[in-house]
Amino acid sequence: MKVYPLKFEPIYKRRIWGGRKLHEVFGKELPGGEKIGESWELADLPGDKSVIANGELAGRTLASAIQEFSEEIIGFEGFLGEFPLLIKLLDCQDVLSVQVHPDRETCRRTGEGAPKTECWYVISAEPGAVIYKGLKEGVTKEQFAETIKQGSVADLLTKIEVREGECHFLPAGTAHAIGAGLLIAEIQTPSDTTYRVFDWNRVDDAGNPRELHIEQALESIHFDQSSDDLPVTRIGSLVESEYFTVDKGHQARSCEVLLSAGKVKTLIFLSGCGTILKTGMEKVDFRAGDCLLIPAAYEGAIRFYDDTQYLIVTL
Repeated sequence: MKVYPLKFEPIYKRRIWGGRKLHEVFGKELPGGEKIGESWELADLPGDKSVIANGELAGRTLASAIQEFSEEIIGFEGFLGEFPLLIKLLDCQDVLSVQVHPDRETCRRTGEGAPKTECWYVISAEPGAVIYKGLKEGVTKEQFAETIKQGSVADLLTKIEVREGECHFLPAGTAHAIGAGLLIAEIQTPSDTTYRVFDWNRVDDAGNPRELHIEQALESIHFDQSSDDLPVTRIGSLVESEYFTVDKGHQARSCEVLLSAGKVKTLIFLSGCGTILKTGMEKVDFRAGDCLLIPAAYEGAIRFYDDTQYLIVTL
């Protein structure tokens, strides 16, 4: 295999809180007439596997490509299991449910779900947009359970006004919700286990309330965690965790940056455009809204045609 940057077909998810902003901002070809809340840019879950959109591997899933070319893509032979990242773009036109994702210990203890740690990079935020991140100081499991019954769970969460360019890290076990008016890049471990505890009394198109997972959520939330333990970052190194690291790059028009081999990287382009090229190989163009996987064995250069901001995710 001649290694090259891999692009993928987005996997669109209809959500009650979604909209059409992924088309308006990034030109994505969304299904007509539907509220699309999530575009899964890179996924390797049992029911959702990213399909490569370019080059000689076009039409194959990322999983099948890794199985055959694990040394070139991942960096070593014999890689087993799912690709260890799930990357999404979120269009939050309405507030999301109050929810939590379990950690490893909770999954082992309960025998359910898969652990999920994530971070949110705020691509754009309407004035006054907020997120709910972590519990207020001193909230107990008993208090939280009681407010679920009363429908006032949000009162126990730390409400934070957010701005474009912020990155919020949410380790597994953090109670949270995303508010309305936000466009977000979400980087996480490969799990779709979500336990809802409150959904703002909404109903679906059929008039039914969405399913809640109260017992599982109460088992998963870290009640000893303080919102002060959840930092906000804006430039340079955004996240350093045991699962992934996230750095922010910003290059001016006509700049060129070298890509060295050795470590698999994922690039999420937030603005601008350009191309990734290597002598003797076909170039790979990119624009805002694209997510590219750079195989570990690839080396080349990124040439920026416009002022460009992007995220670099490594394992």
